Amino acid sequence: MSEPVRVALVDDQQLVRAGFRMVIDSQPDLTVAVEAGDGAEALQLLARERVDVVLMDVRMPTMDGITATARLTAVPDSPRVVVLTTFDLDEYVVEAIRAGASGFLLKDAPPEEMLAAIRTVHRGDAVIAPSSTRRLLEHLVTALPVSATSTAHDALDALTDREREVLVLMARGRSNTEIAADLYVAEATVKTHVGRVLAKLGARDRVQAVVTAYETGLVRPGS
Repeated sequence: MSEPVRVALVDDQQLVRAGFRMVIDSQPDLTVAVEAGDGAEALQLLARERVDVVLMDVRMPTMDGITATARLTAVPDSPRVVVLTTFDLDEYVVEAIRAGASGFLLKDAPPEEMLAAIRTVHRGDAVIAPSSTRRLLEHLVTALPVSATSTAHDALDALTDREREVLVLMARGRSNTEIAADLYVAEATVKTHVGRVLAKLGARDRVQAVVTAYETGLVRPGS
């Protein structure tokens, strides 16, 4: 068997970490390798311990999750970061996504959704998952002023018609398999298109590409 996926829990609430640890360590393919109470402690521990996925709270003392995420993902081959949040969201969560986080996870999400999120981002081919992420993106982008840069618009203009079509379907939460079925093409073709979209937009992963789609108006909340 391959080694289990190593997870870091970063949250200032010890009870939250304990609950997450219990669920994660119950899985044979997952293990909690690091726990930290704030971003600064997390960076110190993660400099010494290898992990694959980080569950990162946004609001913490000493160093918040946005700063920690930005510093963590600035390093090559850094772990994937999933932002821990509550439903009453604000612009800080989108800032965490811009800083390099790969998705959202509601703190009160069902255990199976948390486990699916960890496995999905670890694979590196995450759709807009967990299922709440698209809904949360729409909620946030609706509340925020349009802030897309001219660079983002230029990058969007560089996409072909088919690549735009693929990006729109990504924003609707479609997986590569579902996009292939929608467009009547092979899944390998979709993977090629997705790779080109990410490269042209300068996006770390699908979630960041979808944020750009919302911010530039290519996709609108509720569409």
